[in-house]
Amino acid sequence: MGYIEELLGKDETILFETRQHPIVIARAVLVYGLLALGIFVVAIVLWQAQQNPSWLVLLLADAVVLARLALVLVAWNNERYIITNRRVLKVEGIFNKQVTDSSLEKVNDVVLEQSVLGRMLGYGDIHIITGSDIGVNHFERIHHPVRFKQAMLNAKTDLHTGASRTVEAAPRTLEDDVFAAIERLAELRQRGLITEEEFERKKAELLARL
Repeated sequence: MGYIEELLGKDETILFETRQHPIVIARAVLVYGLLALGIFVVAIVLWQAQQNPSWLVLLLADAVVLARLALVLVAWNNERYIITNRRVLKVEGIFNKQVTDSSLEKVNDVVLEQSVLGRMLGYGDIHIITGSDIGVNHFERIHHPVRFKQAMLNAKTDLHTGASRTVEAAPRTLEDDVFAAIERLAELRQRGLITEEEFERKKAELLARL
């Protein structure tokens, strides 16, 4: 079982999952890639010249640059944006994990922003406006933002529809109301707010309604 699966509650399922668009790391790949290539070329030149062992230091520096690039790629791969049938999650971090989630019940609005380039390449920003103290969650330059928004709105609709069906399937009956009232009377009697005679009289009146 993966880390994300461990976050899910009972009967909670993943409906949609995405991450930031590859364009987010394109600059890092370009910069670190060119830097690593440049260092490697210089190291080869010094090695062929056989002037000094500096090429060994350059190779070590090249390995550090490539390791840094690998960390960027792994961090990008581990940052996930997930919609379940109950909430929206943002999971990030390689070793130290950080999880931010918003309950679908508290989502008031979803704002999608896409530039012309974003529409062409398939990325955009999602702003989730909730009723919590945090207020707004920003998901920047995520992949497939339109599908993300659609999946979220559909999940929110299904959540409300399911809640309505539950209420309709189990309506309160007169018997439920009567026994609930008797329980409240029993609590009042235990607290000394009504006498035993008053309790028995009210109880008999309530039972007579059945």
